[in-house]
Amino acid sequence: MIVLKWLDVSDEVRSALAEAKPIVALESTLIAHGLPWPINVETALKAEQVVRHEGAIPATIAVWKGRPLIGLNHEQIAELAALPGVLKASRRDLATAIVQKKTAATTVAATMFLAHAAGIGVFATGGIGGAHRDTVQPFDISADLGELARTPVLVVCAGAKSILDLPRTLEILETLGVPVVGFRTSTLPAFYVRDSGLSLAVRVETAEEAGQLFATHRGIGGAGMVLAQPIVEEIVLSAVEFDAALARAEEEAVARSVSGPAVTPFLLAHLAELTEGKSLIANCALIVANARLAAKVARSMASQLIL
Repeated sequence: MIVLKWLDVSDEVRSALAEAKPIVALESTLIAHGLPWPINVETALKAEQVVRHEGAIPATIAVWKGRPLIGLNHEQIAELAALPGVLKASRRDLATAIVQKKTAATTVAATMFLAHAAGIGVFATGGIGGAHRDTVQPFDISADLGELARTPVLVVCAGAKSILDLPRTLEILETLGVPVVGFRTSTLPAFYVRDSGLSLAVRVETAEEAGQLFATHRGIGGAGMVLAQPIVEEIVLSAVEFDAALARAEEEAVARSVSGPAVTPFLLAHLAELTEGKSLIANCALIVANARLAAKVARSMASQLIL
């Protein structure tokens, strides 16, 4: 195991890496920017708990006072959840956070990059970024897509966020050579909505199948892969309800001239308000469900010695 000088790894994660135990990377943007306090810390800790329950080691990732850190402890997660002014760091922002000794929450792209640097191949999140709708942010394409094209990490998620232009996002991923695999679904899940109506080329039924597929993709020179799991039906938002709420949230974003990295947190917060908390409940549930599935995939890969 090679540990880079600029990267800090917790003792637990370091030991798990040395012993080839299954590990699941978890992002920190949901803690600092995606969810309100105290739901953010509760959800982050629950995600770690289900990873452990499934026999894997959780590794929540952030930049902590200028040092990229793989494996925040519970006290650090709680502090990050309540700390004002935390930088939202994508891959491009990591050097800035390090040089300026900032504490930063890592996006999907940054978390993938840091996880791979530490030797972790499986990562769980809520939903990936993608191409924004032109009504809110013309030409805005998330760095998550480019990172998936170059970094060999399996991203377990509930598809792409429903606020995005999903057909264009899926087309970009195809162009970049990133497999998008449905877990027990043949259509792309859309975060709060189970079915976007967009067909996927590949479907798997088990965590073992997913692990084998990613190992083969990586083994022949591929980079990232998306494993998309639909949200459970009990808490799903209907497409009609979601579309109406999103239209209102987008109008407010345009009226307030919200742009750049602030767009997604703004829309998610307003959706929670407009859906009377339903979207927030769904967001938390899918994060935990994806962490559980990621742990099963990581455990399967470790047992087959293909991590």
